[in-house]
Amino acid sequence: MDAVEIETGPEPRAAVIWLHGLGADGHDFEPIVPELELEQAVRFVFPHAPMRPVTINNGMRMRAWYDIFQFGGGPEDEAGIRASQKIVEALIGAEKGKKIVLAGFSQGGAIVLQAALRHAKALAGVLALSTYLPLAAKVQAEASSANRAIPIFMAHGQYDEIIPLDRAEASRDALQRLGYAVEWHAYPMPHSVCAPEIADISRFLNRVLQDS
Repeated sequence: MDAVEIETGPEPRAAVIWLHGLGADGHDFEPIVPELELEQAVRFVFPHAPMRPVTINNGMRMRAWYDIFQFGGGPEDEAGIRASQKIVEALIGAEKGKKIVLAGFSQGGAIVLQAALRHAKALAGVLALSTYLPLAAKVQAEASSANRAIPIFMAHGQYDEIIPLDRAEASRDALQRLGYAVEWHAYPMPHSVCAPEIADISRFLNRVLQDS
């Protein structure tokens, strides 16, 4: 998988696999690494999504983890979501012996939730930023017991015009009903990332990756 790779120090024993949003690429969150002020060496992997036609953009080809058929929810591209889940599984498999956090923004956040909840071995955590829970009705039947206690950080903009706040809140509530522990944050921002959010992400990563 073509990806941007950054190591913050020698011989990292932890890895963060971070998926970008629709139409972006692996460089999108590269600048955030120095701002995280991590307390240990961490390997960051920022993969580039495959190029594919996207229905809501008139079939234009762009980097996307799955197709989006209409704005505001509706039918989901289950085949595309599951194909990208397999990509994440392969990326996890490549980080042998490391404590792993999955992170993603928007579409990327949906895929890391999809993958993390179903992964057969325990992960250190998941960062789901400005996103929602995909294939929500199938989580209970497909969830891996290894990640029932996975720390989940969810963050969303109160003025998000792409994925409305109430959709993210519904996803949070669905996860909590299934017994997952969700650390929830809402910020006065649109579909983006802000400085207070980066500070909260830093605290989360330093906590879940400690002693790795």
